[in-house]
Amino acid sequence: MTAPLSAEIEAAMATALAPRPAPGSRVAVAMSGGVDSSVTAALLAAQGFEVVGLTLTLFDPPAAGADDGCAAGRHREDARRVAERLGIAHHVIDARETFARQVVEPFVASYRRGETPLPCALCNRAVKFGDLLEAAERLGCAFLATGHYARRTLDAEGRPGLARGADAGKDQSYFLFALSRRQLARLRFPLGGLDKAATREVARELGLAVADKPESQDICFIPDGDYAAVVKAHDPGAARPGPIVDTEGREVGRHQGIIHYTIGQRRGLGIGGRAEPLYVVRLEPEANRVVVGPQAALGRRRFELDAVNWLGPGEALPARGLACRVKTRNAQAPFAATVSPLPDGRAEVLAEAPVIGVAPGQAGVFYGPEADGALLGGGWISRDPGANR
Repeated sequence: MTAPLSAEIEAAMATALAPRPAPGSRVAVAMSGGVDSSVTAALLAAQGFEVVGLTLTLFDPPAAGADDGCAAGRHREDARRVAERLGIAHHVIDARETFARQVVEPFVASYRRGETPLPCALCNRAVKFGDLLEAAERLGCAFLATGHYARRTLDAEGRPGLARGADAGKDQSYFLFALSRRQLARLRFPLGGLDKAATREVARELGLAVADKPESQDICFIPDGDYAAVVKAHDPGAARPGPIVDTEGREVGRHQGIIHYTIGQRRGLGIGGRAEPLYVVRLEPEANRVVVGPQAALGRRRFELDAVNWLGPGEALPARGLACRVKTRNAQAPFAATVSPLPDGRAEVLAEAPVIGVAPGQAGVFYGPEADGALLGGGWISRDPGANR
């Protein structure tokens, strides 16, 4: 660093790094080539740690020799240049096999089941904090840090947990709900107590070329946003035409494959001449049908979660249920609900008021009512045959 850290950053770092390793300890940083991970590496270097940058290769470029025109290739090069400027070691980790098996294949299968998958959460659990943590351990690093806007917490017994990031507009805790306590014990989120503006200011002070680099708004392996094309490339039979029906079962149009639709979708249905707008209410892969209806038909008070991961107090979701606040999309404002355990690691969510656009395949993540934003757990929204009927 060219200047001392501000008091705000010093305080945020002290909290984020607890328990703090000894000065000079080797630590790893997941470097994506963006401003957040670059500043994370810079802040840790300024704290006197021996920083090692780790960058993942997740998939092949579009064609042989096309890496210069591939966003992933440019991001790797940005990470290398930042590491060089900071004077830190940099390694590229080949995670293509894990990414294909743990992220891309489930992504395709989820769309085939009429779901709306959440690949970033899958990648965080299995790849970013699977392969990267293993690499960090092999290199003798005390912890792995990332540029996520989320806060790692410690309870009275020293067990790690999660909480929303201080920058509410950039909070990424929703995507981290599936992490285990074992993973969290080896992770640090140095930017969790900062806002994005402060991060960019640090990058400018350091003269990092990525200081004003735009944020990616797309899934990394689908830079053009055409999810259906990826699904069809892996499974050409996934886009079978079929009927669009209303909630009474009457055919009102035709679709070109349910993989093109998601719960709550309004545009692109090809249905006109209606007194009120129609929305996708339900996808029925077994019958290859898209069910549409008025917005009111989207509301759900009850839904179920699979593979619930508990990060709150105690060992499991309380048997009596838990009054909390739930999100079913990252950008959504949390809504009041009661979450109750079901057999086989599942849970029931009962919202106080109907919730619009609850989509199977996404995550239901629950937070405590306290102002500290504690993330208590979450699970995958399951396909409920009785939903929206």
